[in-house]
Parts: sequence; C-alpha cells; structure tokens
Amino acid sequence: MTHAVAPKAARDPVLSRLATISVDRGVGELGDRLLQLEAFVRDNLHDVERALDEVPRNERVINSAAHHLLDIRGKYLRPMCVALASRVGTGFSPAARQLALAGERVHTATLLHDDVVDEAVNRRGRPTARVTYGNAASIFAGDWLLIGALQRVRSAELPGLLDRMLSIIEEMILAESHQLERRGKIDGSVEDYLRIIEGKTAALFRWAMCAGARAGGLPLEQERALERFGLHLGVAFQAIDDALDYAGDVTTIGKDPGADLREGKLTYPLIVALEREPRLREYLAVLVAPEMDCAEGPPAATVNAAVELVRRSGALEATRLFAQGHVEQALEALECLPAGAARDQLFTVAVASLGRTA
Repeated sequence: MTHAVAPKAARDPVLSRLATISVDRGVGELGDRLLQLEAFVRDNLHDVERALDEVPRNERVINSAAHHLLDIRGKYLRPMCVALASRVGTGFSPAARQLALAGERVHTATLLHDDVVDEAVNRRGRPTARVTYGNAASIFAGDWLLIGALQRVRSAELPGLLDRMLSIIEEMILAESHQLERRGKIDGSVEDYLRIIEGKTAALFRWAMCAGARAGGLPLEQERALERFGLHLGVAFQAIDDALDYAGDVTTIGKDPGADLREGKLTYPLIVALEREPRLREYLAVLVAPEMDCAEGPPAATVNAAVELVRRSGALEATRLFAQGHVEQALEALECLPAGAARDQLFTVAVASLGRTA
C-alpha cells in the first residue's frame, strides 16, 4: 500500500486537508497528483476566496456570525467541483465563479444551522458561531448566506439552475428532518443512512457538478455523468467523515471523537458495529436516554467505551470499503468525459477523499 503525502511547504491551505493519503489503486504518487490539482485550481479557488472575503463586514451580529465561519478556511470542495466541471467544458467563466460562490455559501449556511440543531461547541477546531454569538445569530447568519447564494445563482443566468438549487435545498432539509426524526433510535438500516446522506451531503455535490457542467456548456449526457460523480463523491466523503468521528482526534477533526454518538446520529460505522458488537446496544441505550439530554451530556466513560467498541468491531475498515465502492462508481461516471486535465483532476479529488484525516 502506498503512503504519499504532499510536501508540507508546497501545500495550499485549501488542499492541505486532502494531503494525507493511503490508497491502493495503482495511481502512483498521489501526493504529486494533489500538488498538480492545487496548481490546476489555484487561481479559481483564490478567486472564490477573495470573493468570500468581500462578504459584507459591519457591526451587525449576523455578519459577524457568518464571517466567524467563513474566515476559517474550509476545504472548498464544492467550489472546486464547480471549477473542475466547468473546465471539462469551456472553462471557469464569471458565471461559474458565481455558482462556485453560491455552493460554498449554501454549505456554510447549513453548517451554521447544523451547529444550532446539534448544540455543537466546536467547529473546525474553534468555538462555533452559536457559542460566540448565540443560536439566533447563527440561524439568521445562515439564512442570510442562503439568500445571497440564491441571488448569485440567479445572476449567473443559466436556465434551470435556480430551480435545481431550490430543489436541492428542499432535499437537504428533508434529509436533515429524517435524521432528526431518527435521532436517538438505536436500530437503523443502510437504506436509512443513504436516505440521509444522499440528501444532506451528496445533494450539494450533485448540484455543484451540474452547475459547473452547465457553465462549461457540456452536453446533457456529460452533465448527468458529472452529477453521478457528485452523488458518489458525496456519499464517500460523508462515510469517511463518519469514520473520522471514531478514528480522529480533536486536533485533526475539529471536534471530540464520539460527537455523533452523543448526538444520537445514525452513521455507517455504527450500523456495522451494532451488527458485530451486541454489547454496544447497552452503551447506546444509556447515551440516548432522555435524561442524558442535558447540559452535562452523557458520561465521558460511557462515550469512550462505546467508541472503543466501534473501533474494535472492524466497522471503520468496513466504512472505508463502503466509501471505496462509491469512489469507484464516481470514477466510472467519468469515463464518458473527454480526456484532459480537468477529468484527471476529478479523478484525484475522488481518490483523495478516501485518505483524508479531517
């Protein structure tokens, strides 16, 4: 198995979180491929970054709450998807730039909302906006970013994309609602899990690929192929994220291990672990008990014991195999695209998603 990491000094901050890789698909030094990806999209993502810096800053609390998260640079995967899809076609036009910004603003808005719903304390290694400014400010900041995103989609003036974004947002809300309804329920199926993550995570990846394809003037067959790529990339990305909840630590993943357990969320590692470790049900019954819904939360010893059972069950390895299957389906979707640098870089993004540590 190849272990390739891009040299630290050469990494762009936007891509550094992709640079710890451990995959075996015969792709050579993936660290080198990541450096090529960074060079390929550098100008596009810096353009997006500069535009996000231009989001108004003033004394209003919603502006402060929005920038509290915007100023912590994320991975910019959704803008990257728009940029790469557009460059399969005619290129990263002003319309594509607006769409890339819209995708990142919608993503940031959902994070602000999620942190309120989850009562999250940390996000990307620092206190959440809701902790710093309050729940109401975090919600209104998310709403404000969402409206701005829709305005940018409209300004791109590409037929059908605004309606598609509205449908995607509805899909995301319904998926989050389903997750909320399932919260605290110990039993769950892979079908339930996919219903949630295909809506809450993969849907926006699908839109980003579709938006980039339309901005790049691609034919319908290629647009649909890129959407399939986005679906499977999003599922793989979320599955790895779920595994990191048990395998990572607060310094790398920006939150305490076991956060999903504390919040009673159904994830793929938990589904597998429940099948393999019956004792886990005893711990989960304690963690999701109504009396645990308090400021203190469940006992740390109980959380740690449950996390250890999940780790020992082999569920994390199973989750990575599940994610790898979806990455392979994402790569298959690229086969109908014209050969070129943009398609090669989409390949890199998909494969790199398996090895991320944050």
